[in-house]
Formats: sequence, C-alpha cells, structure tokens
Amino acid sequence: MRSLHAEAGRTQRHAVCSPLNTTSPPPAAAGDAPSPSAIVGQIEQEIPRLRRFARAMVRDAVLADDLVQECLERALSRLHLWQPGTNLRAWLFTILRNLHINGIRRRQTVVDIDDEAQAAIGSAPGSQMDRLELRDLRRALQLLPTEQREVVLLIGLEGISYGEAAEILKISIGTVKSRLSRGRRALRLLMEGYSPADTAKDAA
Repeated sequence: MRSLHAEAGRTQRHAVCSPLNTTSPPPAAAGDAPSPSAIVGQIEQEIPRLRRFARAMVRDAVLADDLVQECLERALSRLHLWQPGTNLRAWLFTILRNLHINGIRRRQTVVDIDDEAQAAIGSAPGSQMDRLELRDLRRALQLLPTEQREVVLLIGLEGISYGEAAEILKISIGTVKSRLSRGRRALRLLMEGYSPADTAKDAA
C-alpha cells in the first residue's frame, strides 16, 4: 500500500498545478484546523479498522485491501470536503461503505472473518471448538440481511458507537439499535440451527 504522505503530497501538488485552481482558500486562523500531515496521521491510524471491516464484508483479502486502498485515495483526493472538527472515522467508513455498495453489482459479496477480525471479536484461536464456532459465525453472518450485517460488524467487530454507526449508515440511532437487536437475535437463532426463514418469521 502506497505511503499516505506521498499520496497526499501528490494530490496537493495536482491541486496547486491545476489550471482550474484559480482561487486561494481564505487563510485559517492559527490552531483553527489540524495540518495536512496531522490529518494523514489520523487517517493512517484508522487503516487497521478499515481493513478489518472490508475483509469482514468481502471474502477475498486482496480485494478487500484494494477496496481500502481505493477508499484512502478517495479520501485524500477529497480531503478538502472533510470539515475539521467532524468525525473523521465516520467519514472514512462512509467512503468505504459507499465504494463497497457501488461494487456490489460487479462482485459477489459475502462475509468472511479473517485472523484480525477473529482477534477483534475475542475468539481464542487454536482449539477445534473455536474453529467450529467461528465457521458457524461466518455462515450465520452471510445469511443476515445486509442492513443488519453492517450494523453487527460496525458495532460488534469494530466497536463503533451508535452515533458513529448512524452517521456512517445515514440512519437514526434508533434504527441502528433496532437493526443491531434484530441482527444479534437472528445470529443467535442461526447458530442454534434455525433456518433463515425461521429467523425472518421471528423478526416479523
């Protein structure tokens, strides 16, 4: 994955050299906004979270990494659209999710849990029972409706707050809580051997 600082520098040079860039932004007051290098540093800190979420939504690790790379490039090229003081993490996850949704028609979308995600969930690797439970969890996640799976992964896997999840998914906090509750209940039923049709009837 290319250096974010190098990519940010390239993006800024392009903006300066572009003939369309005929006006200069008003000068910011000292301490009014973080420097570009500081923002890039914050973005770099979110890469592990972005990668885990992408790999949980896309089976192919290489494809997931490409999705994250595209997300980072999009974020850096549109950094001027991010408002200092707002939630940078939510902004990045929104970009990642939108890119993922835009690619659904071209790609087969399934859920997978890799080693990083397994560690984040808290499963202890090594025992046969853990592997079987992880396999069942993977299959159950695949059967969840997308709207429930997204909330379960954001909050259950990444520890995103209700407010952040609502901002990322563009829904209310009440809807986040409702989807999370239904998703967790459906997961329990699926892992107990119930069919998707049974969980749908239970949610009705």
